[in-house]
Amino acid sequence: MGTGKRGLLTAAVTVVCAVTVLAAPGTAFAAPKPTPSASTVPGTGAAPRAGATPGALPTPPPDKDLEKVRERLDGLYHDAAVATDSYNAAEERAKEQSARIVALAKKIVAGQRKLERLKDQAGASARAQYRGGGLPPTAQFLLSDDPQQFIDGAGTVLNGQRATTKLIGEMTRTQQELREYADDASAQWRKLDANRKAKAAAKKKIKRQIAEAEQLESRLEKKQKERLAELERRAAYKAQTQWLDTGILKEIDGKASQQGRKAVAFATAQLGKPYVWGAEGPDSFDCSGLTSQAWADAGHPIPRTSQEQWRRLKHVDVKDMRPGDLIIYFDDASHVAMYVGDGAIIHAPRPGRTVTVAGAGTMPILGVVRPDA
Repeated sequence: MGTGKRGLLTAAVTVVCAVTVLAAPGTAFAAPKPTPSASTVPGTGAAPRAGATPGALPTPPPDKDLEKVRERLDGLYHDAAVATDSYNAAEERAKEQSARIVALAKKIVAGQRKLERLKDQAGASARAQYRGGGLPPTAQFLLSDDPQQFIDGAGTVLNGQRATTKLIGEMTRTQQELREYADDASAQWRKLDANRKAKAAAKKKIKRQIAEAEQLESRLEKKQKERLAELERRAAYKAQTQWLDTGILKEIDGKASQQGRKAVAFATAQLGKPYVWGAEGPDSFDCSGLTSQAWADAGHPIPRTSQEQWRRLKHVDVKDMRPGDLIIYFDDASHVAMYVGDGAIIHAPRPGRTVTVAGAGTMPILGVVRPDA
């Protein structure tokens, strides 16, 4: 990236983390002293303060209580992300199986037509044999009034026998192929039904997890939500600072490939669009929907889900990554983001958020994959 773009990108990361995440190592937050809670924070079990004056304004809950809320929300959205990956995987398999069934159906139709033609040819051969009296060639030779004429036609008879044998063999093979196509189609239908059920189960879990998270957030007061957002920024900053403190950014100096630049440009153009689970654009995305569409736009299709991207794409060391590479997060590979340089990523975080710029070290990194290796 050019100097101007680097400055803009660094500034974007600063805004997202609420501090300059590329600041000098060792920077730490001075956490404010907690104040007693006068109201219960949903999901934490914090009780009202004893002796509180009725009608008095509630005091902000302690950070430790809101931290429990933050951890609970992170868990719910993580589980939703895992279920989303399962849903997307089932969706991809269902698409592949549907295409396979259509292809098999076409083969079955073509095979049936071929079998009908072969049957017609066999019928014509049988009728010709009937007109010849149905006698074998040796008998026809013995009974012929003109043996020389029969001998002259012996080659034709032999060719006819070979053609009949070939015809019968071809009919047998065609019938066998039709049985195999039908068995394959039945198997694909069973798999398709299983994946439809898997999709339905994943969809149910996604909705349940998101609904629980939204319900928990809806119970927070405005000041609690603001404080919760601040705690999230602090956690992101702390994780990013720890990652940068390793000196990793000094080792990362890879240049984007031509396709990588196109993928980054696509991802950048999606900034501000909402996260929607299962979405692949153009108006909304989930995490792997964004990365898969970015690379498809760059002319290099990749697997749809973060887990398949981790499993099937080439792994590279973090120090060797370059813009356009994908960073896979969490031990279960349930989240993916695109590295865009300067220690930053573009990703679709979770429900209720939009495609945004963040620090590459703000989540636990599982590894890095390169689509165009």
